[in-house]
Amino acid sequence: MGNTTEVTFFILAAYGDHGQIKYLYFSCLLLLYITICLANIILISLIYVDRSLHEPMYVFLCSLFMNELHGSTTFFSVLLLHILADTHEIAIAYCNVQSFFLHAYGTTEMYNLAVMAYDRYLSICHPLHYSSRMNSCKMYSLIVFTWSFAFFKFVIPMSLRLQLPLCGNIIDKLYCANYALVRLSCQNISLNNILGVFSLVLSVAVPLIPILFSYVNIVRICYKSPKEAQVKALNTCTPQVISLLYFSVSGFFEMVETQFDLTYVPQLIRNVCMVYLFACPQILNPVMYGVRLTKIRNAFKKRFFPNSTE
Repeated sequence: MGNTTEVTFFILAAYGDHGQIKYLYFSCLLLLYITICLANIILISLIYVDRSLHEPMYVFLCSLFMNELHGSTTFFSVLLLHILADTHEIAIAYCNVQSFFLHAYGTTEMYNLAVMAYDRYLSICHPLHYSSRMNSCKMYSLIVFTWSFAFFKFVIPMSLRLQLPLCGNIIDKLYCANYALVRLSCQNISLNNILGVFSLVLSVAVPLIPILFSYVNIVRICYKSPKEAQVKALNTCTPQVISLLYFSVSGFFEMVETQFDLTYVPQLIRNVCMVYLFACPQILNPVMYGVRLTKIRNAFKKRFFPNSTE
C-alpha cells in the first residue's frame, strides 16, 4: 500500500494552459451547449403540447431528449467553468456528483435506445397487438424503470469507491469518471474491477440483447413485406440505429481511454473525443429525429409556422 493522501479536491489535468485561445474554445462550446439545450427543449415541449405526438414512440423520444439534457448539462457545467479558470481544481463532493450523474446518463441512454427498439419491434412485427402490448401503463413503467435502474445500479460501485484510500488527486480527463477515481487508490481494487465489469455488462450487454433481437426481427419482417412497408419501417428505425452507432463509438472510446494508458495520443485529440461523447449525440439526436420523422416535422410547422404551406 502506498502513502495515503487526504484528498479534498481533484485536479483535472486534461485542460492544460491554452492562453488566450481559451476564450475561443469557451465561446464555441457555450454556443454548442446552448444549441443542445434549445434543440432538446423545443422537441420535448413540442411532444408535450401536441396531442398527436402522445404516442409511445414519441414519449420514448421525449425521455431520450431529457437524458441528452441531463448528460450535457452535467458535463458542460464543469467544462465551461474550467476552460476559463487558471487552476483546474474540483471539489471532491462535486467530482463525486458529476461521476454519479454521468454514469447514470450512459446507462439511461442505452436503456432508452433498447426500449425504443422494442417499441418499434412491437409496432412493425405485431401491429395488430401493438396497442394492447404497448399500453400507457407499460409505456410509463418502462420509462420509470429505465431512469430508476440507471441511478440505483451505480450506488454499490460508487459506495465502495468512496471508501478507498487515495494516493493522488490528479485525473487526466476533462471530467470526473468513476474508474479514473478508482485508479487513484492506494489499495487493491480487484473488487472494484469486478463490480465495474458487472456494471458494464448491465449498462451495455443487457440492453443490447433486446436491441439486437428487435432489429433482427424487424429486418426479417421487412424482407417479406411490400416495398412501401419496408420504406416506412426503415424511416422510423434508421434514426434509432444511427443513434446507437454513434453513441456506441463514443462510449467505446471512453472505455478504452479510461482502461488503458493513451498518453501517447495528443491531448487535443483525446479532449475532442471526450467532448464528442457528451455533445454530438445530444445535438444530433434531436436534429435527426426532427428532420426524419414526418409527424414531428408537421407538428413543428403547425406550431411555429402555421401559415406555411408544403
